[in-house]
Amino acid sequence: MSVEPTFIEGSVTPPTSIDSENSGIGAPSQANVTTGKRKATPQRSEVWSHFTKIINSEGVSKAKCNYCQKEFCCDVKRNSTGSLKYHIGACKKNPSNVVDTSQGQLVLPRKGVEGGEGHLSTRRFDQEACRKGLAQMIVIDELPFKFVESEGFKKFMFVACPRFHIPSRTTMTRDVYQLYLDERVKIKQLLKRSCSRVCLTTDTWTSLQRVNYLCITAHFIDNDWKLNKKILNFCPISSHKGESIGMVIKKCLLNWGIDKLFTITVDNASSNDVAIGYLRKKFNPRGGLVQNGKYLHMRCMAHIVNLIVVEGLKEMNKSVEHVKGAIRYVRQSPARLQKFKECVVVEKIECKKMLCLDVCTTWNSTYLMLDTAQNFERDFERFEEQDTNFRAELERGEGWPSVDDWANVRDLRDFLEHFYEVTLRISGTSYVTSNNFFDELSEIDILLRDAQLNSNVDFNVMAIKMKKKYDRYWGDIDKMNLLMFVACVLDPRQKLKYLEFALSEMSSSEKASEMMQKLKESLYELFDEYKPSLHSTCSQSSVPTHVSLGEPQQKMKRRMQALNKKRKLEICGEDKTSELDKYLAGANEEFVQDFDILLWWKVNSPRFPTLSKMARDVLAIPVFTVASESAFSTGGSVLDQYRSSLTPKIVQALVCTQDWIQKSSSQEDIKAIEEQIQELDKIENGLMQMEIFWREEMDANGKY
Repeated sequence: MSVEPTFIEGSVTPPTSIDSENSGIGAPSQANVTTGKRKATPQRSEVWSHFTKIINSEGVSKAKCNYCQKEFCCDVKRNSTGSLKYHIGACKKNPSNVVDTSQGQLVLPRKGVEGGEGHLSTRRFDQEACRKGLAQMIVIDELPFKFVESEGFKKFMFVACPRFHIPSRTTMTRDVYQLYLDERVKIKQLLKRSCSRVCLTTDTWTSLQRVNYLCITAHFIDNDWKLNKKILNFCPISSHKGESIGMVIKKCLLNWGIDKLFTITVDNASSNDVAIGYLRKKFNPRGGLVQNGKYLHMRCMAHIVNLIVVEGLKEMNKSVEHVKGAIRYVRQSPARLQKFKECVVVEKIECKKMLCLDVCTTWNSTYLMLDTAQNFERDFERFEEQDTNFRAELERGEGWPSVDDWANVRDLRDFLEHFYEVTLRISGTSYVTSNNFFDELSEIDILLRDAQLNSNVDFNVMAIKMKKKYDRYWGDIDKMNLLMFVACVLDPRQKLKYLEFALSEMSSSEKASEMMQKLKESLYELFDEYKPSLHSTCSQSSVPTHVSLGEPQQKMKRRMQALNKKRKLEICGEDKTSELDKYLAGANEEFVQDFDILLWWKVNSPRFPTLSKMARDVLAIPVFTVASESAFSTGGSVLDQYRSSLTPKIVQALVCTQDWIQKSSSQEDIKAIEEQIQELDKIENGLMQMEIFWREEMDANGKY
């Protein structure tokens, strides 16, 4: 019995019959051998369950989506499957991406997320909301626009939210600018609703591209008695001349619809004096200034403190340079620094800080350098034994720090600590600082007087020069803005009694009484300007004169005139017991640590309606330009050495929007920077321990 021949595709030779002789079929020849094609290798990637591989009319391999029929390049040698994987998660017709939008997903509270902590809520996917959140991240974290096109971010979003369609850098730029426009409308409405005047701080900055920028920051207390700080403008200026600065400020205020200006806090540059004069001339005819701009110019307290301290450091420069040279020698080499750390361990000195160098332009960095160095005096002595070149090289350079130098450094550190703490207290932007101006001023005066009595000759000379610089700016009350003393009076813990006592401690009794007389006159003049006029109170009840009146109406008019005259006489008679007099006659509040002066005025504003309006404007005055200067750090990140092509509009949008939407911090930036420097050593030590542990594990497994 014979078997039918069966041909299998891909076999080399077809099977022959079992009994070829009986069948009459001979053995197959070479010509009869059927040669089959090699079986194609199956696609191993999971993306091909969603795509079909085709060849278009041009002979190019393409991957066609099984859902939306969109084609992608898929050449084996030129293309990867990354774009295909991204499309699977973003394809709107993919059944796995279809989610029931009628039902939201529960979102658990997350620590550190604004608005999310402590609130269980539901969320639904929203492409527009995701784009807005991405724009906020770009602004707050100072990221470049090309960040949205980076490979790492795309991979993260594919895992976190595959349905989100990532916009391009061009779209992201438009989203950021639209966010700026939306937030600008909110700030403008807030300024319009506020009944208070606006105080400004302004400063200039030059970018790495040699472009001059001017930052203008508004400070005001809103109707809910909350202190606000908002950057209004961050724009380029043609020059640093005073008139140019004044014109830019005027244009900015007009664009924002601000016509009530109270003070402008600036540094001691002469160009700022010209700018203030220009603004006073332009805003006076509009009635937007108090006392015809008499109190418009406010000098930055921190800049004056800086001038005073720098003048004193010139006398102690020798000892400072000797210690600075020792620090520089240790930090010049990682091997030296490691050897110094070993000396610290041997000496058992418990100090979390590490040696740092100062910046010649900022005295507070000199204080931080000395504050750290004086803890390691014994370590430098031990380090000298370990490094024979240490002392020899220093003696050839700045000089070896002697025992007297270390004593001077410790005394100088203790002396500068008072100025450092004063700078921290007045540099806050989330709390009122104007009411503490005079208190800080008197503390500096007493400190300089005590320093002149020091037995150290160098300290005597230093204190004398610093006191001379102090008297140049704060020695005469006529050279100062009297609103700072008014702010002291409006502090219910101080008032006139405390002010009179403090002035008598700082100067002679005759001069103190003369200064108090000037202050009282200025205080009452300012209060009179805030009092509502009689014309405004009676304008609604007055009768128009152009209307012909009958006899009954004329009697009513005469009665109204008599009533207005009587009311005027009563108001004039009440001047002796006005709101200001009642406030000053009341008992002072106790000095408590966490006294909230804005809350006090909010509670007592019904008792003092007129005086509270004046207090709202005076207490909003900033005594430090740190609010404008802090914007320059953001400007340096936006316009770094690699990005110089951003237009002024985009730069302003990035800087202003970041200030408007970021979460305000109650801690001072200077203190935060110091704490971050201390954390760096902890992080470095932690990474070293992590590497040691990893090597031990690898050695144990024989993999290292």
